[in-house]
Amino acid sequence: MTRNNPSGHDVSMNTSFAYIRPLLRCAVLASALALAACASTPPPTEELAAAQLSVARAGDADADQYAPQDLQQARRALEQAQAAMANQRSDEARTLALSASALADLAHARARQAATDSELAARRAEITDLRQQLRVEE
Repeated sequence: MTRNNPSGHDVSMNTSFAYIRPLLRCAVLASALALAACASTPPPTEELAAAQLSVARAGDADADQYAPQDLQQARRALEQAQAAMANQRSDEARTLALSASALADLAHARARQAATDSELAARRAEITDLRQQLRVEE
């Protein structure tokens, strides 16, 4: 089949398959890239489990007493991470879970430091008492 182009010459309407093949490849590649971009990242189950363990460990270290604000922030971040996970927002859930872990680790460290400082103060008080007893006995 032929037709006239604007210059008046006959042009073949049969486009060769060789011309279409690169276009077809580009279309397939673009579709594959679009699907890959739309695919969600895997759920952050390991990050959530680690965050739960970190929060529990901080609670066991008496962070409720010694670092309550840090522990409260960690618990809030963990709850938000779990909600994001339930709503299929894996990237947000992962970020929040990592934040919860970091906050819980901070709360744990501060609680341990406070407990250690308290223990040190108690030992120093004992030493002072013993020194006073030794002076009395002399």
